Amino acid sequence: MLNPDIGIDGHDTREEVIQAWYMDDSDEDQRLPHHKDPKEFVSLDQLAELGVLSWRLDADNYETDEELKKIREERGYSYMDIIEVCPEKLPNYEQKIKNFFEEHLHTDEEIRYCVAGSGYFDVRDQNDCWIRVWAMRLFVGDPIWTPFNRPHDHLPARKEYLKAFVHNEASDHAVDAAA
Repeated sequence: MLNPDIGIDGHDTREEVIQAWYMDDSDEDQRLPHHKDPKEFVSLDQLAELGVLSWRLDADNYETDEELKKIREERGYSYMDIIEVCPEKLPNYEQKIKNFFEEHLHTDEEIRYCVAGSGYFDVRDQNDCWIRVWAMRLFVGDPIWTPFNRPHDHLPARKEYLKAFVHNEASDHAVDAAA
């Protein structure tokens, strides 16, 4: 079976739109890239081991993209919304972006689909080191907008994540966000 993310030359086309790297420990503006010196990149395979999946989709035609439709059906993403993260479009912009910079968990999967522009999404690896991923939000069921500041390791969704990706105890890495 052909992988649509692999070009004829064997190059993974997702790498053209997604990059990830280990972050430095700087307290500078969190909107900066925060590369280590020297830069230490993380592969898409390493991200997948942490449960970070990626696809290359047609953002110009997201309304009719059959691949997006297939992903939504396979993963059960029944809700979607589109937000524009900029001062002109997002009410209470300054306060909202401050919330992004507070480390937190969600009880559901977090999915980002950038149809225009770009943004950062930070995750931790198995050793609790920060990785910055530069990359339409999709949810299973209605979105649960409540962030839970870490650690909150007692939450069922957090326990399942730790079991599946940190302790590598699950054979199927899908986490039941509704648990």
